[in-house]
Amino acid sequence: MSKYSKLKQFHNFLKFQRDFRANSVQKVRSYEIILLWVRKHLSHSHFLILSGILVGCTAGLAGVVLKMLVHYIHYLITSKFQFEQQIVFYVVFPLLGIVLTTLVVLYIYRGNDRKGIPAILYEIAQNSSLVSPVKMYSQIVQSAITVGLGGSAGLESPIAVTGSAIGSNFAKTYKLDYKDRTLLLAAGATAGIASAFNAPIAGMMFAFEILLTGVVFTDFIPLVVAAVCGSLVSRVILNEEALFQFTSRQAFNYKNIPFYIVLGVACGLYARYFVVISQWVEHQFKHSKRSRLQKALIAGALLSLLCVIFPPLFGEGYTAVKGWATGQATTFMEASFFKYFTFHEWFILLFLGFICLLKAFATSITIYGGGNGGNFAPALFAGGTLGYFIATLCTQLGITDVPTTNMVIVGMAGVMSGVLYAPLTAIFLIAESSSGYDLFIPLMIVSVTSFLIAKRFSAISPDLKPLADEGKIFTREHDQNLLLLLNTSDLVDQDIPEINIYASFTELIDLISKGKKNFIAVTNDEHVLEGIILLDDIRPVMFNKDMYDELSVQKVMVNPVATINTSDDVREIVKKFDETNTWNLPVVDEHRFVGFISKSSILNQYRQLLKEYSS
Repeated sequence: MSKYSKLKQFHNFLKFQRDFRANSVQKVRSYEIILLWVRKHLSHSHFLILSGILVGCTAGLAGVVLKMLVHYIHYLITSKFQFEQQIVFYVVFPLLGIVLTTLVVLYIYRGNDRKGIPAILYEIAQNSSLVSPVKMYSQIVQSAITVGLGGSAGLESPIAVTGSAIGSNFAKTYKLDYKDRTLLLAAGATAGIASAFNAPIAGMMFAFEILLTGVVFTDFIPLVVAAVCGSLVSRVILNEEALFQFTSRQAFNYKNIPFYIVLGVACGLYARYFVVISQWVEHQFKHSKRSRLQKALIAGALLSLLCVIFPPLFGEGYTAVKGWATGQATTFMEASFFKYFTFHEWFILLFLGFICLLKAFATSITIYGGGNGGNFAPALFAGGTLGYFIATLCTQLGITDVPTTNMVIVGMAGVMSGVLYAPLTAIFLIAESSSGYDLFIPLMIVSVTSFLIAKRFSAISPDLKPLADEGKIFTREHDQNLLLLLNTSDLVDQDIPEINIYASFTELIDLISKGKKNFIAVTNDEHVLEGIILLDDIRPVMFNKDMYDELSVQKVMVNPVATINTSDDVREIVKKFDETNTWNLPVVDEHRFVGFISKSSILNQYRQLLKEYSS
């Protein structure tokens, strides 16, 4: 082939690429144009409902994809191993899952692995509900590898993050404002949770209790339709085996209330234990000087060891919980190291007790060692195991009328309520998943008891407390939340007269005559703030020219009662105004003068935000 022919062929190839890209862009633009036309011809509320349907279906589909990925990964790796090879199975795959996830994060997502519900809350409060488009698929990839290969974590948090990213980016594409963007972000997460559990009401409770804490809304219809769409997509596509469903249970009997009270207390104490272990493990990995890959190898090795000894710790654990509910605990014992011992009745208590205690370690190691997942499934698993443990203990003590299945089901709600600080989500999730609406009374007893015990140790969820203390997420203090929405840089008045510290009093008077402010900043040659001059302070000598030669800027300036740093958030600024009882304070950036902030400018912007949120 001649040189000319090769160049012509290359030119045709480039032309084909350009045409293909142009056609692809045109298709996307055409799709957007249709929705923009619809938005123009629909009322605002109707377009939000349509948006809720689209976001709900997409987020529900994303949840289904993740569930199916994990289900088929499980199927592929379990179908290749016989019972005799289980030690190799449990050694290899949990380790491989955490290491592969870490490698994916490092080399594909460039180390950006911000994950979990706190990340969503941070985006709502600090980033105008703008979630990176990468999170629409990155969480699916990472959590599928982690949990699919045996990581002891849940898929629900990654599904919620994925749904949030879908809702946020949909709103961004169609240029919706912050309030609507936040609503669709929550709608996406709602649909994700609804699809994961086939529980639309629980999805909505999740949004109200956790995501929309401190955010005021009057229009919840998009949340409702998103939850319904997410649940329907899950029900239509997924089979019963992949769904979180419990069909076997017992009718509620008020005589069993003492059992539920004991279970509620146990769930609350266990939830606190789970949180403390989680924080300790996080601290150990966070402050370790090893590389991320080394941490992943250590975490994977520890998790593999735990799974070898106690196989129910492998993966989400829902199969094991269904086994507890149907009385098949001995089947799981026979697949563990307990099979090497002569069976005794109390062995089952020992087995369940170890699983319950070690689940907190297994989950924390998975998440903080480099894997991706959440606490939803681990909390449910631990709660079901704890409920079965207490029911079995009562049975072995001679109490024969213990509602074992109900204790398993209600225990799941109890631990979830205490770990996530979400009693309503836990109650409705278990009620919908088990069709156990007649269990509302025991569900409320156990969930509320556990929640109150957890709150006794910490007023807000320990997972969220560091961000809440730093003022980076919303809390139930609505006035503080509005202040967090104000940006310090937007409040700074930079049009402030400025004079050198060594200037004469005559120069000061000349500057005052040309300005309109009641205060002047005094700086040195390096633009560092040295003091301020208030017109009220020098007014008695301003018109006495005989004193001009005796006075100077350095003599009449005063030190500011406080200064504001550009890094201060508005809550800190308001606190400084209250403590100093002033209306204007200077702003500095590493001691260099920037401008002034007035209390009136904060109040004006606060009132504007309050008006927007009240409409």
